[in-house]
Amino acid sequence: MKKLLYTLPVLALVFLSCKEAVETTSEISESLRPDTKTKEPVTKLSQAFKDYWYSGEAEITSYQLEQARYGEIRNGKAVLVFVTEDFLPEVQVKADNYKESNIPILKLNATKTFNTGIYPYSIMQSTFFPVANNQHALKISASVQEWCGHVYTQLNNRDDFEIISHSYFQGEADQNFNLEKTWTENELWTKLRIDPNMLPVGEIDVIPSLEFIRLKHVELKAYKARATLEKDNYILTFSELNRILKITFNPDFPFEINGWEETINSGFGKNAKILTTKATKLKTLKTDYWNKKSNNDIILRDSLNLR
Repeated sequence: MKKLLYTLPVLALVFLSCKEAVETTSEISESLRPDTKTKEPVTKLSQAFKDYWYSGEAEITSYQLEQARYGEIRNGKAVLVFVTEDFLPEVQVKADNYKESNIPILKLNATKTFNTGIYPYSIMQSTFFPVANNQHALKISASVQEWCGHVYTQLNNRDDFEIISHSYFQGEADQNFNLEKTWTENELWTKLRIDPNMLPVGEIDVIPSLEFIRLKHVELKAYKARATLEKDNYILTFSELNRILKITFNPDFPFEINGWEETINSGFGKNAKILTTKATKLKTLKTDYWNKKSNNDIILRDSLNLR
């Protein structure tokens, strides 16, 4: 794997609340290897970052979805919810109260809903990535529900990547194993929102998204990928998996994700064909959605084109 070398100002953050921070800076040279152990921040959080992400609101973006499944394109909706939280490093869940040992993270909840004929699919992936941008995602989880059954996978970043997985499919069932740390596709979406110029490029090892692993029933492990960063596109090419992922984003802060495409061999047997899933941005809403839970708040879904 190629090492990516950067010289960046380091920001030591002591979070006093979700909106406040005290900072000191110094200059260091860091090698951003996937297995980096450093706990020092490698990205200096700008005032614009703090104003945007520590405003007490989440960023919710809806997308028109054209999802490849079983050799056909299905219409649906996708939603990306980005929000900052404090994270408990040991049990690896959201912290209810502030402690100095908490880790500030940028969380991504990514959802998809679409139908395959008579029955619906519902997919959700959650990624918890440190805003310090100094290590891998602390936790990643994914669930897929449809009328045949449901599956769940979780990755915890401890000494190794600890994986638990539950599935109703024969040959998958219940699994519990460890993997060596490397890049994960899921974390790259959140890393992009902090600083796209810090994304890994070149020949890299990547664990594909947990959604892809589940839908394609391939082994959960790292695969070789070619990563390319353009002005407003980040592209991962997995030759072994016959798969290309392209994420399109705004090159200016806050680096919004405008859409994505995923080209795969969709379907099984004689019905398999090369198809491209596409997600096109509809609307973005900044809001404290967790406080918008009354019937009167349903109208907010209209503003996201979700009804």
